[in-house]
Amino acid sequence: MSKSATMESNTSIKQAIRPHSTKSGFAAKTKFIIGAGALILVLGGLIIASRPDSATVKPVVAESRETASAQSAGRLTSIQAKYNFGPVSMAQGKVTHRYLIRNSGTEPITVRKLYTSCMCTTAALIKNGKTSEAFGMPGHTPIPAINVPIAPQDNTYVEVIFDPAAHGPAGVGPIERVVTIENSAGQPLELAFAAFVSP
Repeated sequence: MSKSATMESNTSIKQAIRPHSTKSGFAAKTKFIIGAGALILVLGGLIIASRPDSATVKPVVAESRETASAQSAGRLTSIQAKYNFGPVSMAQGKVTHRYLIRNSGTEPITVRKLYTSCMCTTAALIKNGKTSEAFGMPGHTPIPAINVPIAPQDNTYVEVIFDPAAHGPAGVGPIERVVTIENSAGQPLELAFAAFVSP
């Protein structure tokens, strides 16, 4: 076989092999991209599905006994159980809101514990002009029993402080948090707030 025939033969073999390897590499890249896209969609769906629905946060009334009448039981209530700060800037710092809570029953209620759903939020009980220490999220700060009595028909306040910069740049966007008040009337009272955090 001549040298030119050998070169032509080698060239035609290379040309026959090259398109096949290009197609194989293209197919592998396509499968990888499709797989990565499917994984992103699945993870995104799981994240969206795990977010709490804002419509599920409802005011709660705690009663001292399930069988007691409203006239003889202690009832811890809040006129405004949900508050919206609206737009909140990290650069402008912390924001505060006070919720009025009331024992609308005829028996005393003891506020046992007060805590928040996130480390970016603290809450304090204000009674007769005296403010308790600020309590945060269980697991991040100790949540001791405070055992503050609220007389029948008496009002007190829960002051909530939200730090929009607590989560850094990852904390930008809509947020919802909850403050829980455990009390002797049974079911905890939950106070919720929302905000839209910007840099």
